[in-house]
Amino acid sequence: QVQLVESGGGLVKPGGSLRLSCAASGYNLDYHTIGWFRQAPGKEREGVSCIGYSDGTARYADSVKGRFTISRDNAENTVFLQMNSLKPEDTAVYYCAIGAWPSYFNPYEYDYWGRGTQVTVSS
Repeated sequence: QVQLVESGGGLVKPGGSLRLSCAASGYNLDYHTIGWFRQAPGKEREGVSCIGYSDGTARYADSVKGRFTISRDNAENTVFLQMNSLKPEDTAVYYCAIGAWPSYFNPYEYDYWGRGTQVTVSS
């Protein structure tokens, strides 16, 4: 059974940092893409970053480029999203998902999803 569990969300002040984790089990992530998405209330789910699990190729949405960094730990089957210089507009539920390789920022390219972790950026 495929399971994705996100963690690391919370409340942070503008300019602060958080590190999200996505732990995967029950699935071989080789030759797949792991994506991070977010969804704010009343808005569509949007792609934030994705990484090719085998080759480590990373991509970022323009809105987070230079502030967020995606990485993976192959031994732990875990993908991370380091978020720095957080802004109030980064507030959302953040989800990780597994997609075929290559997948990018279309949520319909992804087959398995976690339940999300809340990130709130507020003073």
